[in-house]
Amino acid sequence: MKPYIPLNLPLQDLDYQRLFAFVGEANAELARYDGMLQGIVNPSVMLSPLTNEEAVLSSKIEGTQATVDEVLEQEAGLIKEGEKYNDIQEIINYRKALRSANQYLKDQPINLSIVRMLHKTLLSSVRGQEKLPGDFRKDQNWIGTAGCTIDQATYIPPGPLQLLDHLEAWQSYLEFNDIDLLLQVAVVHAQFELLHPFKDGNGRIGRILIPLFLYQKKKLSQPMFYLSSYLEKHRDEYYLRLQNISRDGDWNGWIEFFLKAIIEQSKENSLKVKAIMELYDEMKKRIHDVTHSQYSIKVLDAIFNRPIFKTTDFVAETAIHKPTAMGLLRQLKKVGVLNELRAGSGRRAAVLCFPELVNIAEGKKII
Repeated sequence: MKPYIPLNLPLQDLDYQRLFAFVGEANAELARYDGMLQGIVNPSVMLSPLTNEEAVLSSKIEGTQATVDEVLEQEAGLIKEGEKYNDIQEIINYRKALRSANQYLKDQPINLSIVRMLHKTLLSSVRGQEKLPGDFRKDQNWIGTAGCTIDQATYIPPGPLQLLDHLEAWQSYLEFNDIDLLLQVAVVHAQFELLHPFKDGNGRIGRILIPLFLYQKKKLSQPMFYLSSYLEKHRDEYYLRLQNISRDGDWNGWIEFFLKAIIEQSKENSLKVKAIMELYDEMKKRIHDVTHSQYSIKVLDAIFNRPIFKTTDFVAETAIHKPTAMGLLRQLKKVGVLNELRAGSGRRAAVLCFPELVNIAEGKKII
């Protein structure tokens, strides 16, 4: 098998008649989802469950084994060592990369410098940190079963001497406006994966780029559209469709798969955002009715932003005077808005949970 030679972008000779059967529906569903996004006053707080879920599922595609609630439990100090701890740290890094990307885009468009910064964040202090965090590879890599030789590889990306030229062509394509932006983001993602520019973390960086590209091109009002739920459920087809590009040049099959993913994920994300918004409105009234406090919105935003938390973190985040804050938490525990996962003892803070939000994030009742 020889290293893959990427086609020039934009692609020529796509079957637009086939693809435009899906383009219209994908654009319509994404527009409905974005309409909901535009109605959210504080999306970074209210949609933090979606960001957490994306970090978990994108990392799961690469082999980590942890859930949203376990990530939140580790951050609250309930998980402190073991294999699960390492998996969760990778997920937390993914979430940091997602959030830092949003900051980068305020000042500049997506470029290779931003991609390298995201990669450095992703591999900071975790397995893979020895694999040149933030640097494009300088040797040949390949994909195949664990421990296989290059002769046994299922895919060999472009060699390191050609890599930077291909990446610069990819960066130029980001600035281009193709015939349809959803079709274009499908190509952007796949071409990045096929270039495989890093020694590790390529899949996760490639998936982070999807909402960033759509936001930069003003297809989204917030860079918060996550595909990993669909891609994780269809993992085998996801990899097969990418492989078919390198093996058979089947870009049409890949783009059709990707557009279907946008359609289904837009519907799923819309339902989840609707559920989160309804819970937020319900809790705004309930917390005020229970506490009669001037701090009720601060409390609400804090438990949405971090639905499993140490009481000390809650006091620090809200900046509410500690006796007042602890009294508010006691009231919310008493009426069942919050559950206690670990009792406070001496200098050890209690750990509390906002179960209704965690259950929406996980898609099932777990707490």
